[in-house]
Amino acid sequence: MDSYQQAIELYFELKGMPYSSQESYQRRINAFISYMQNRDICIEKLTEENIQQYILYLKREKGLSPGTINNYVSAIKFFYTHVLGKAWNPQKIPRMKRREYFPVIPPREDVMALLKSTTNLKHKAILLLIYGSGLRVSEVARLRICDICSKTMRVRVEQAKHDTNRYTILSETALTVLRQYFRATFPPDSYKLEDWLFPGQNPGEHVNVKTIKNTLIKLRNKLQLDQRISAHTLRHCFATFCLEDGVPLALIQQMLGHKNISTTGVAVVKGSSSP
Repeated sequence: MDSYQQAIELYFELKGMPYSSQESYQRRINAFISYMQNRDICIEKLTEENIQQYILYLKREKGLSPGTINNYVSAIKFFYTHVLGKAWNPQKIPRMKRREYFPVIPPREDVMALLKSTTNLKHKAILLLIYGSGLRVSEVARLRICDICSKTMRVRVEQAKHDTNRYTILSETALTVLRQYFRATFPPDSYKLEDWLFPGQNPGEHVNVKTIKNTLIKLRNKLQLDQRISAHTLRHCFATFCLEDGVPLALIQQMLGHKNISTTGVAVVKGSSSP
């Protein structure tokens, strides 16, 4: 794996790939390699049939959506072509057709119940930032202390999806909880502004994206809310409630970090909240 890792990291550096994309590709490549090794399949002798069986495994046994499976296909294609140096045949390994995505937007009362249901300051601060600032889960995980500005009430998001940078708003509620969390977590003179705002279990690493997703799932199940609600739902709620409160769609697009306003339209227009 070490030889593969060197080739992967070299390509990432040469391409200047955003950290979030690197993390996504690496995670899916590792899962793919583990699957093959557990079945005693030699990585150097991988075939298109092996990849086809893995995609079927993701679909039938893991129950992943077409969009998520396509993300795996992209990562596997990168590994197969750039690391192993093999030719890719899209006729044999097609991308799955994605169904139209219709986001679930729970009532505001349910969102408030979710946010209030945790007494863990770290978890509460994370969820409030997703909901109050419209952040992606990966973005909130990678925030640094210096990205929060209480003077301007803004959150800075660097090297996000599509290698973009942006500012979004910081809510008063999120700031209040952030201050409580910060005082409880970072003793005076124990941190640098470049440190992770939400450190993970391992020194030098930020909180794991899966930890955030699982936290929301546990809270959702505890409250017996709609099973389709996820951490990403809070981002959709931010967009939808902003639109309902009269915020222009173009401004919502900027805060979400969407390249195309049509993407923002899908997130908020089709996802109007329940009456």
